[in-house]
Amino acid sequence: MVSVHTSSSRPFHLVIFGASGFTGQFVVEEVARTASEGPRGSLKWAVAGRSRQKLEQVLEQAASVLGKPELRTEVDIIVADVEEPDSLAAMCKQAVIVLNCVGPYRFFGEPVVKACVEHGAHHLDICGEPQCSSPRVCVQFLEGMQFNYHNLAAERGVYIIGSCGFDSIPADMGVLYTREQFKGTLTALESFLTVDSGPEGGCIHDGTWQSAIYGFADSHKLQSLRRKFDYKPLPSVGTKLKRRGALFYSNEIQQYTVPFMGSDPSVVKRTQRFLVEEYQDTPVQYGAYAGVGGIGSVIKLLFAGMIFWLLVKFSFGRNLLVKHPEFFSFGLFSKAGPTRKQMESSSFRFAFYGEGYTEGLDPTQGKPNCKICTLVQGPECGYVATPIALVQAALTILNESAALPKSGGVYTPGAAFVKTTLIKRLDKHGIQFSVI
Repeated sequence: MVSVHTSSSRPFHLVIFGASGFTGQFVVEEVARTASEGPRGSLKWAVAGRSRQKLEQVLEQAASVLGKPELRTEVDIIVADVEEPDSLAAMCKQAVIVLNCVGPYRFFGEPVVKACVEHGAHHLDICGEPQCSSPRVCVQFLEGMQFNYHNLAAERGVYIIGSCGFDSIPADMGVLYTREQFKGTLTALESFLTVDSGPEGGCIHDGTWQSAIYGFADSHKLQSLRRKFDYKPLPSVGTKLKRRGALFYSNEIQQYTVPFMGSDPSVVKRTQRFLVEEYQDTPVQYGAYAGVGGIGSVIKLLFAGMIFWLLVKFSFGRNLLVKHPEFFSFGLFSKAGPTRKQMESSSFRFAFYGEGYTEGLDPTQGKPNCKICTLVQGPECGYVATPIALVQAALTILNESAALPKSGGVYTPGAAFVKTTLIKRLDKHGIQFSVI
C-alpha cells in the first residue's frame, strides 16, 4: 500500500527525469504500477525530458501495457534538458524527489544534482558506472558528487542518493541484511552474482556499454579525487579477506567467476565507512564477484576483453566500440536492448558468504568461528529490478524521513536506508532477502 507522508507543498512527490530513455520508460511503468497500490491520486508524479512528444509516447505505451488509459491525461509532462539550467531549476522546484535516469552520469549527472541541491529536491539515480581494474573502482560521478555537494546538501536538508538501482541496492542492502541476521560480529563477506537469462536469451541496452567504455577510459582520474577526501584506511577486523584472482572457478556457485565490474565494491565500502563514523560499527570487509559460466563463456570473455582493452585506450577505438556494441560484446549489449519476453524470463541471484565471531567472542582475537550464507534474488536486473529498487527507495524517503540520516547530504543506499524498512518494501515487490 502506498501512503505518502510529506508536508511538502510541491505539486509532485516524484518526477522521473529521462522518462523517455530506455530505462526511464520502465521506471514510468513501475511508478504507475506502484501508485495504483494506494488511493487514486495519493502519489503525485510527473515525467520529464527533452522531448514532449517522446514523453507523450512513453505515457501512451505505459497506458497500453498496464491497461491504465488515465495515464495519457493524468500524468503531467515537464520539458527539461541537462544543457538548459533554467529548465532543470523549474523541474526541481516542482519535485519532492527527482528520479534521475539520464546517463551516462559522468557526462550528464552533475547538472541535475546541482539543480536539486540548489532548489531543494531530493535526488536518486541508478548509476552503476563500472570499475576500471580490480582494486580501483571508476566511480568518479558518485564520489565526485559526495566531494562537491555533501556539505551544501546537508545544510539544505537535501538527500542525494546514488546507485539506487540494481547497482547497488541488492549488494549494499544485502550486506546490511547479512550483518543483521548474523548472531555476533560479521567481519568478512563475499557476494557472487549469477544471472539466468532464460530460454529467450538476454542482452543489455548499450547505455550501460557506453558507461563502461568511458569509465575505463577515465580510470586515471579517480585516484586524484580520492586523495582529496584524505580518508584513513578502515580498520580490518578478523582474518583479512583474501583477494581472489582475475578469473577463477568458484566452488560457491559452481562456475567460472570474475571480480564484479560495477560500482558495488565502492558503494559498500563507502557505506561501511559511514557506519563506522556514525555508529562506531565494526566494518565488514567485502569482495564482489560475478559468475560467467563454463569454459565456452570464459573464452568469449577473454577474447572480447582483450579487444575492449585494446580499443578503449584510443579515441578511434572508443568510437568503434560505441557504434558496434553487439559485435564487440558478442551480443551481450545492443542498441535495441532486451525484449519484454527476454526480461520476463530473466532473473538474478546474489549469494553472500560471510564469516565472523559469535556473540561474546572478541573479534580481535583468534580466527572467525561462525559462517553465514544469505540470498538476494529477484527478476531481470537491469529493467525490472532496477525500477523496483529505485521506486521503493523513493517511497522510503517519502514515508520514513525520520529514519534517514539526521541531516541531508550525499549518501550511499546503505548509509541512507540502514534504519528504514526498505528491505521489507523490496521483499514485498519481488526482490527477496533470505538466509540459507
